[in-house]
Amino acid sequence: MSETLLKVEALEKFFPVKAGIFKRTKGYVKAVNDVSFEVKAKETLSLVGESGCGKSTLGRSILRILEPTGGKVLFNDKNILDYSKQDLRKMRRDMQLVFQDPYSSLNPRMTVRELVSEPLYTHFSISKMEADQRVDEILEKVGLPLEHSKRYPHQFSGGQRQRISIARALVLKPKLVVADEPVSALDVSIQAQILKLLVDLQEEFDLTYLFISHDLNVVKHISDRVGVMYLGKIMELADTEALYEEPLHPYTKALLSAVPTSDPLVKKERIILKGDVPSPTDPPSGCPFHQRCPLAEEKCQNVLPEFVQVRPKHWVACHLVEQ
Repeated sequence: MSETLLKVEALEKFFPVKAGIFKRTKGYVKAVNDVSFEVKAKETLSLVGESGCGKSTLGRSILRILEPTGGKVLFNDKNILDYSKQDLRKMRRDMQLVFQDPYSSLNPRMTVRELVSEPLYTHFSISKMEADQRVDEILEKVGLPLEHSKRYPHQFSGGQRQRISIARALVLKPKLVVADEPVSALDVSIQAQILKLLVDLQEEFDLTYLFISHDLNVVKHISDRVGVMYLGKIMELADTEALYEEPLHPYTKALLSAVPTSDPLVKKERIILKGDVPSPTDPPSGCPFHQRCPLAEEKCQNVLPEFVQVRPKHWVACHLVEQ
């Protein structure tokens, strides 16, 4: 797990805010603001945070579904932001996305076989026999009976639809899979099945995952490393065990204090954050979290903390931790 497959450097995605009858730009929503991290081959890096913190926008910007405003995305040491449309099309064979909602991400007019085989016909000159063989193989891997391949998405449960989405993403044999909240729309019992499936498929196909979620319980069981996002920035990044056992950033501590425990005898002290998440259109000066941080000092209000390594494999953006 030493080879770096994906490297993100100072990535930004700003959305212009238009106003007036002439639709002039009056500001920008800074959805992703100066984000940097690496993903090693065959590992799972998870991004967590509250809704609206920029997780999904970051994932889509890495894949260039959304065009980044600035920064670099290095995939196999090549900046894909410099790719032409033709080069980008070839690159998409190696980078695939599993969407959050299996209900809306599948074309209701296409059968399972048509849905899963479509990427093969898009990216390769392939015969129907070869495509059918590949589809049969991947459907078997994700646990869908072959006799169901002529059915339509509405004839399946939510968990089965997500299996179809996973099969569709993996049929091209990608190296990187961006999983954007892949289990949040499913029942808890089904979530466990899909998570186990993702882990099994990762081992079998040597996959690398960028896993996006707001559920810290889900992330704990699938991740090698976890990054915590707030207001378009990564506040803390560490190995999963280190982050859960000894979080350093006040925001990470607050998030983890809200995670319910399965042991009724274990009592946790809940950290209640004051106020609301600031608008990404007008982020506060200094540390983005200082307005809600119970430990904030004067320096936090004026000086933006650097994202620095404070321990082996542990990065934090916080003045208090630096001290």
